Amino acid sequence: MAGAGRVVLRALRADDAETMFAYRADPEVARYQSWQPQSVDELRAFIASLARAEPYAPGTWYQLGIALPGDGAPAGDGTPIGGALIGDCGVHVLAKEPRQAEFGMTLAPAWQGRGLATAALEALFTVLFGALGKHRVFGSIDPRNARSIALVERAGMRREAHHRESLWFKGEWADDVVYALLRREWLARARR
Repeated sequence: MAGAGRVVLRALRADDAETMFAYRADPEVARYQSWQPQSVDELRAFIASLARAEPYAPGTWYQLGIALPGDGAPAGDGTPIGGALIGDCGVHVLAKEPRQAEFGMTLAPAWQGRGLATAALEALFTVLFGALGKHRVFGSIDPRNARSIALVERAGMRREAHHRESLWFKGEWADDVVYALLRREWLARARR
């Protein structure tokens, strides 16, 4: 589990399925998501599969919960568990270059506009650059998703590319904008 004070990143739990399905089924949230579970049962099965997966294994996606800090009660391994789920983020460590990782983030609408996505992204950078020592972290964003663009720019990421109509997405060609941050850039920001 990793945290940035205001939020914690933690393993998804079976009891998160209904909450996660509710915000991922919201049309405004689903609009820019490539993964949209079709039922709570599908989500429960997905969460169960994560318990058997190796986190951050090259070539795979690993999904984490974004949660409010809990009461600090320790889990079985002694780490404090996070509280209520407010979103999730996926991490894809590249198979051909495992020193790079892609991420995607989703926050429930009720929790947007409070700086919690920024806190979650900072916590994710701490895991990827700090604990895992990744060289480069990047995200792929539909340029119509202004809130996500604002988030990654606030976090210090730079726009590296704008691919025109490069993705067939939900029945139409969509642009793809890539934002990235290098470990040395993240370390320099942390020193300031």
